[in-house]
Amino acid sequence: MAVVAHTTEDLRLLARLMRAEAEGDGKLGMLMVGNVGVNRVIGNCLDFKGIRSLRSMVFQKPGGFEAVDKPYFYQRARESDINLARQVIRGWKYHPASYCLWFFKPSGACPAQWFNQWNAGRYKSHCFYAPSQSDCPQIYF
Repeated sequence: MAVVAHTTEDLRLLARLMRAEAEGDGKLGMLMVGNVGVNRVIGNCLDFKGIRSLRSMVFQKPGGFEAVDKPYFYQRARESDINLARQVIRGWKYHPASYCLWFFKPSGACPAQWFNQWNAGRYKSHCFYAPSQSDCPQIYF
């Protein structure tokens, strides 16, 4: 069962985002990016109040994803990417992104904090940041 409402087009959109943001980090890296996206829709907290759909999450301005401004984001979603997106829409979580709302790709080590959020861990090239449970309880399901 899905943890966020979605259409077939939303599923493809999430798949494209996951690929564009983290294809270089492999399937698990893409799944973690998906976790962040789904958490932003579920959370309705902090920078993501009012983000109630996958489409609005992907195209949020400001605070959205850099990949939507790049040509590779607009490639057609592959079936393998769509299958990964289905997993995160079903609520599958992948550490360290399980409860994260942010990630970025630093040139060096992950800072302990990023925009006042604590580092939850690193996977390959991306650092992941989670809010406290009191700041965003909805994502801690």
